[in-house]
This record gives sequence, structure tokens and C-alpha cells, in this order.
Amino acid sequence: MKLNVKEIAVFGMLGALMYASKVMMEVLPNIHLLGVFIIAITVVYRKKALYPIYIYVLLNGLFAGFATWWIPYLYIWTVLWGAVMLLPKNMPKKLSPVIYMIVCGLHGLLFGVLYAPAQALIYGLNFDATLAWITAGLPYDLIHGISNLCCGVLIYPLISVLRQSEKFTH
Repeated sequence: MKLNVKEIAVFGMLGALMYASKVMMEVLPNIHLLGVFIIAITVVYRKKALYPIYIYVLLNGLFAGFATWWIPYLYIWTVLWGAVMLLPKNMPKKLSPVIYMIVCGLHGLLFGVLYAPAQALIYGLNFDATLAWITAGLPYDLIHGISNLCCGVLIYPLISVLRQSEKFTH
């Protein structure tokens, strides 16, 4: 996955844009555009989408601290990337926006479940305590899932913009 100069610049900007969008939306609990960005960049850049994703993760650690909350970020966004990578590349044009929105919403809904293994390992939680931790976070995961689903309407337009910008630079 060798990068050229243009890709280094674009992926750096996309990672920074993801981080900036998260910071700007922090006043709203569990509402952000990260799923939108990750799905769109994965559809357009495939494996190379991992670069802006991990630039975002690194920026999060640099500005908010490399604490225990950050450890799940090393895998949690990759789960969304992997789910999108498993989707067929040539879905029908009318179906793909809906599928992307659903995947985005499900990732938000399952965020606490995906976060839980790291919490259990870091804090020594047994299975019952892990389930209690997940259950306590369900209201926030519900907000996260619904907001990701709603924000998902931006995925397809972002894919179009990214693809168009790729045409201009080739």
C-alpha cells in the first residue's frame, strides 16, 4: 500500500477533518460524522482508508491523551472499515445509500458492545460486569445508532465528492 505525495496530503487532511468534525460536534452526546467519513473513505480508497482512520486515532490520542479510553479506538473504527470492505463493491445505486446508512447506524448502536472487550480486559471485568457495563450504556448507544443512521444520509454525497476529486487529480 505505497502512497504517493497526493495521497499523503489527502489522507492527512481527511484524518484531520475527521478529528475536527468530532471536536466541533462534542457538545452533542454521541453524535458525530466519524461513521460517515469512515464509510465514504473506505468505499473510495478501500485498504488505503486505514491511513486517514489511524491519523484520526493518533490525533485523538495526541490532543485528548493516550489514556485507557483511547485503547479501543485502535480497533473500534477498524471494525466499521472491515464491515464496509465486506460489502459488494457494485451494489445497485438505489440500494447502496440505504445499506451504508444501516451499517453506519449499526456501528453506532453496537459501539458499547465493541468497546466492552477492552473495558473488560483493562478493568478486569467478569462477564456479568461486562454485560452490566454494556446495559448501562444502552441509552447512549441508542442515541449513537440513531444519529449515525440519520447522519448516514451524507455518506453517498461524500462518496461522490471524493470520487469527483479523484478524477480531477488524475
